This record gives sequence, C-alpha cells and structure tokens, in this order.
Amino acid sequence: MIRRFLPAAVAALAAAPALAQTPPATIGDRYVPAPWWMRDPVIASVGHVRVEVPTNRAAFSATFQVVERTAQDASRRAADQVRALSQRLSGFGEEAVRVETTLTTRPLYDQYRDADGNLRDNARADRIDRYQVDAVISVTVQDTAVLEQAYGIVVAAQPTNIGQVSFSLQPDNETVTWLANEAVRDAANRARVAAEAAGSRLGPVRVIDPSGRACQTDVLAGWPSYGGTPLPTTVDEVVATGARATARTGGGPPPPPAPPAPPAPGSGAGQAEAAGLALQPPLRWLSSQACVVYGLN
Repeated sequence: MIRRFLPAAVAALAAAPALAQTPPATIGDRYVPAPWWMRDPVIASVGHVRVEVPTNRAAFSATFQVVERTAQDASRRAADQVRALSQRLSGFGEEAVRVETTLTTRPLYDQYRDADGNLRDNARADRIDRYQVDAVISVTVQDTAVLEQAYGIVVAAQPTNIGQVSFSLQPDNETVTWLANEAVRDAANRARVAAEAAGSRLGPVRVIDPSGRACQTDVLAGWPSYGGTPLPTTVDEVVATGARATARTGGGPPPPPAPPAPPAPGSGAGQAEAAGLALQPPLRWLSSQACVVYGLN
C-alpha cells in the first residue's frame, strides 16, 4: 500500500504548483482575458503633456595653482585664496550658492636630459625641488538669478583656470504636481473628443493611473503586449526664476521669491557684466503622462 500511495501523493504535490504558476495568458495567444474594466464598453485615454522651462541649477569650478618650496607653504597660500573666495560666495546664502573645495598636492622634481636629449623628471624623494598645490573650488548655483554675480566674484579672484558653466533642471514638487494634473486633464480632453467623434458619450471614470501603464495593455494583440504613447500636448508656458517655476495661466506653483539684493560695491560681481558675459539658463522639456479609463454611454 505504501508503494501505491507515494506516487499519487507525489503527483498531487507536483500538480499544485503547476496550477498556481500558470500565467493568465501567453503573448500571441488568439484569445486572452481582458482586464476587469473592459467587461463593458470603455475608452482608455492617455494624457501626455510637456512644457519647456528654464533650467534652475548651474555649476562651474575654478582652480587656483600655487607653487612653493614646501608643501605646507603651498597649501597655506592656496587655502587662503580659496577661503577668501568662499567667504564672498557665502554671502548669497546656502540656499542660493553652495561651495565645495578640494586641495591636491604633488611634488615637482629636478629635471635632467637622458642620452637621447629628452627632458625627464628625477623622481626621487631627495630630488624634490618644489611643491604644487591645486585648490579647486566647485560652485553650485541653486538660484540662477545670482549666477552672473557669483561668476563675476570668481572671475575677480583671478583663478588659474575657470571651468565651463553647466546647467541642469531640478523641478520642484509644485511644478511636478501641476504637470501631472495637466496630464490627467489632457487624457480627459482626448477621451471626450474621441467619444464624440464616435457618436458616443463618456460615462463614469473606471481607472485613473498617473503612471500611464494601464493604457498600455493591448488586448487585441495579446496581453500583455505594449505599444507606444501618443504625441505629447504642449501646455502653458512655465516661467521660472531661480529655483521656482510658475505657469502663466491655468494655475500653477506659487510665484517666485523676490530677486536678491544687488552686490556691495567692490565685491567683484560686476566683472561678468564688464566682460560682456550673459549666463542665461537654457530651456529644457518636462513631460508627464497619465491614463484615464472611462465607461461609454
């Protein structure tokens, strides 16, 4: 009896996981189950919007190079230069300008010419002639309204080298939320136009999916196949000042704060203007999408 029972038990245990792991459908099958919200006639609409806004972050770096007989003297001189510049930039406040500094020290050796006449370093500890210290100050401007002033202060400090200014966009929560709401409105508009064109009327909302993935299910092609998203709709222009952004119409994030006070005389902030520099933040696209499923009447 034991021999008869064990195979049956093993077969039952083996069959249970197989039933539990059976997928609801296979891609390419002729007939596949539809989502619950498709039991009655529905229309699934993808809202896809975009808006062009100015970048609200800028970053650049400057290098001060110092050469002295000893490493201590070189580091001290470089640190003094960077410290004075950091104190000037700190006047904008941490919320507007952030500064990071690094020091790199390397020895400079006596040089000699080899048999072929090539100049080489005599890289030995007892042949160190001087020490070179590179002090790098990295500036991150979080309020682009003060970018030209901060850049002018760095130029006035006469560093050995100034890096290129790079821009980036970090949208705030208000802008992201506003754009997400516009995506839902766009989905509603698309659904309404499509239903009217088909001679029908929108019913109640079945699904609202801010990620847009619910509308990517292609039941006719075999679930879960996915297709592309529609072309985005350009919404009202957003005007950004510093780190904040507002929409011209339709309601958006709160208005930007007042611009900072002009720099004190002699601070070096006018150097950028004197050099004819215009550090205007470039524009970047922000986009959002949402899926809204309506019943049809």
